[in-house]
Amino acid sequence: MRRWQDITITLISDIISSLVAFAVALAVRNASASDYLPFPLSAYTVPALLLSLAWTGLFAYVGLYDDWSRRGRFDELVLLTKAVLFGGVVIFLLTFDPNSPLPPTRVVLLTYGLTLVAVSGTGRFAVRGLQRRLFLRGIGLRNALVVGTGQSAVQFAETLKRTPRLGLRVAGFLATETVTNPSPLAQPVLGRLNELGPIIEQHQVRDVIFAEPSLSHKTVLDAVALCSGRKVNFGSLPDLYDVVGRTGAGGQLYGVPLLPLYPSDMPVWQRRTKRVLDFLVAFSALVAGLPLWLLVALAVWLEDKGPVFYSQDRVGKDGRVFRFHKFRSMIPNAEKATGPVWAQKNDPRITTVGSIIRKLRIDEVPQLWNVLRGEMSLVGPRPERPFFVERLAAEIPLYRRRLLVTPGITGWAQTKHAYDQTLDDVREKLKYDLYYIENMSLRFDFLIILRTIWVMLTGKGAQ
Repeated sequence: MRRWQDITITLISDIISSLVAFAVALAVRNASASDYLPFPLSAYTVPALLLSLAWTGLFAYVGLYDDWSRRGRFDELVLLTKAVLFGGVVIFLLTFDPNSPLPPTRVVLLTYGLTLVAVSGTGRFAVRGLQRRLFLRGIGLRNALVVGTGQSAVQFAETLKRTPRLGLRVAGFLATETVTNPSPLAQPVLGRLNELGPIIEQHQVRDVIFAEPSLSHKTVLDAVALCSGRKVNFGSLPDLYDVVGRTGAGGQLYGVPLLPLYPSDMPVWQRRTKRVLDFLVAFSALVAGLPLWLLVALAVWLEDKGPVFYSQDRVGKDGRVFRFHKFRSMIPNAEKATGPVWAQKNDPRITTVGSIIRKLRIDEVPQLWNVLRGEMSLVGPRPERPFFVERLAAEIPLYRRRLLVTPGITGWAQTKHAYDQTLDDVREKLKYDLYYIENMSLRFDFLIILRTIWVMLTGKGAQ
């Protein structure tokens, strides 16, 4: 089955499960209240349908319709149970009435929740079972690339060939050294690792497995970064654990033990909540602070009658370039004679108004527009210009890893270190950026925002 077919069937299954659970809970309620005259069945149609839509919305929000190839059945059942538990608490708080003549709400809700988990879980397992049967017939298999031509790579490819129920078909190998062909299997060596991007597009690859123990961490990272923006799963065989340097939990791909390369440690619901909060906070700040922002714009313009805003290209998530905005804090055309350079301490190009708004971080406010557009987040590694990204990625190992997450207006590095002035500054701040990427959470974001507000209000701390 195609991915959209999986989602459609699962969605229909969940809607049916919700309706069944509603009917069972309604029967329990009516059976327990013999002296209660129930409403006609038609009166429950709209509430039942609305609840079904609410449940599917919640399931989508927590990631239950996301790619399940890297999630086991037990993990999916646990996630489903957590979602139903959360939804049940919300329903209880919205419907609880201590004076109601009906049986206790929690009894009905418990019945409703247990039925929903049981029926929805059964439906999801049935969809997975159907999918595996189709895999065994060669239907719906996803193309995979195996990086490496050594023994580990060959053994992994043989495993996939012997077990089509895993859902993967080896499209070919990528050589890390001299291209050799043919391989011990029938699949060809399609090219070199530096050709990964075009080969993914040409062969419609969905999974790339690194199975070459000799690959360095930097080589793997650069290969992944070059494929940014493509919907591809990256993983490595467990014997590459020391190479990729992961200290967290491992993963699996359709049941095969694998280490996911650079996954987000932030759960799906937190990532989506982060985006919602980004939008709400950015919109509120732009509207509520509009009088102040207009005064700042006027002050910038009055000083030298130059442009109010400074805009330039920056590199965002997955290497996508976007237009970045700030209140101008330097003289017009500050880099006309020098080309792209970092700001220095006591930089003569910084204007009087600019020095104030830079110290208070007010120059960053126009980036709230970038946050509204989804190009930036409130918190994340700072986006850099394409010129510097190419230069820094060539000189600093792991620098491209910053491109795996959405950049932010402020970040852990900005609260701990001054503006970049040298390559050593970039290396130091990269440590903080990588720490943030490995430990992303809403709680961490909240801490960073509090520290940033302290800097804005006091002018003290890192710049």
